[in-house]
Amino acid sequence: MTQTGSIRPLDGTAVVLDAGPRAEVAALAGRLLTAAAGRVDSAEWLREVRGASARLPHELLDEIREFRHDPGPEGVLLIRGLPVAADLPPTPTVPGSVQRTATLGAAAMTAVMLQLGEVIAYRDEKSGALVQDVVPVPGQERLQSNAGSVRLQMHSENAFHRNRPDYVGLLCVREDPTGDARLCVASVRRALPLLSPEARRVLGEERFLTEAPPSFGGADGAPVHAVLRGAPEDPDVLVDFASTRPLDEGAGRAMEELRGAFERTTHALALAAGDLAVVDNRIAVHGRTSFTPRYDGTDRWLHRVYAVADHRRSRVDRVAGGSVLN
Repeated sequence: MTQTGSIRPLDGTAVVLDAGPRAEVAALAGRLLTAAAGRVDSAEWLREVRGASARLPHELLDEIREFRHDPGPEGVLLIRGLPVAADLPPTPTVPGSVQRTATLGAAAMTAVMLQLGEVIAYRDEKSGALVQDVVPVPGQERLQSNAGSVRLQMHSENAFHRNRPDYVGLLCVREDPTGDARLCVASVRRALPLLSPEARRVLGEERFLTEAPPSFGGADGAPVHAVLRGAPEDPDVLVDFASTRPLDEGAGRAMEELRGAFERTTHALALAAGDLAVVDNRIAVHGRTSFTPRYDGTDRWLHRVYAVADHRRSRVDRVAGGSVLN
């Protein structure tokens, strides 16, 4: 990405908001706190944010549009310096925590995500809330989910679902006090050259099955599918190393080769408050390092928002054309 104005690209995949753009985003987000009574999940609030998103600083819009056009070799955009509340309450510790009322962080990140597509949620996941909390929950430490604190295996978000998000936004509102929790991201564009021709061939065949997680209430998993899909020289990836099952020994060997290639090309990002990581869910997988929660109100706290580039594709699953998929 190219340098524009007072926003500086960082390592080719991140931009840093300086004082001017940061103040513009904070003012825009502040006005959205009272729009539509701050009801995050309402169509009226989303309409207000959609209009406001076009007024983000032009330097930031340029970077978002460039990422939307081509997510680059890493498949992740890191935006640093978004506004978050200075007087945060304690980090939630209950299952299913979400943001129903607008906050600075929720408004700012939703505005960014609406420049990539349309915001969606899933009725079976966190009650269909559009802005979800990613926090450790007591008793769920070993789960392969956003509530766990063991190593979260690399995965395509909602890999089992026929209408997966194209983009996953993760905004840090409180960083991990231990410094151990890192967002891990890896791109198939980096991994592909490390794969043998045989592995590439097998991964491109329908020899894999991905199961739905318990949080989706026993929903059916994806049909038998390929892990590498689309253009052979620049494929999309569809895999969850915790729930994708190879259907034969050859598929198992190819999947392990892919796991190794991702491990060799993974970036581990320590997110600070105000950092928004946007993962292109079509070409990148993500996970998390393990960490030890304190459950004292100071633990790592992220907001999560999904977006899709083609909203029409999921219309059959969205009641009354809303944002929540059944």
